[in-house]
Amino acid sequence: MHVHLVFVTKYRRQIFDHDATEKLRTYFSNVCADFEAELVEMDGEPDHVHLLINYPPKLAISSLVNSLKGVLWSPGYFASSCGGAPISVIRQYIEQQQTPG
Repeated sequence: MHVHLVFVTKYRRQIFDHDATEKLRTYFSNVCADFEAELVEMDGEPDHVHLLINYPPKLAISSLVNSLKGVLWSPGYFASSCGGAPISVIRQYIEQQQTPG
């Protein structure tokens, strides 16, 4: 199963540059692995990130999100299942986000 997540920084502060995004990618990938999930794609802009995650059906998305997010992020998040559009289309959309820096 796949989910598209979007996290926005607290107060929409524009804090991400290329280096910060790469560090987040590593962190998010490690957290996903702890949940037997896979970070398929990640990109974003200075004030938000998009994640495409492949996860096992037994996993509650809210549990994964609680581990991925910390005090840096606004309390809410966007989550959408990826059953309608092909995964390649979702992945391309995320790749086209304007990478900071």
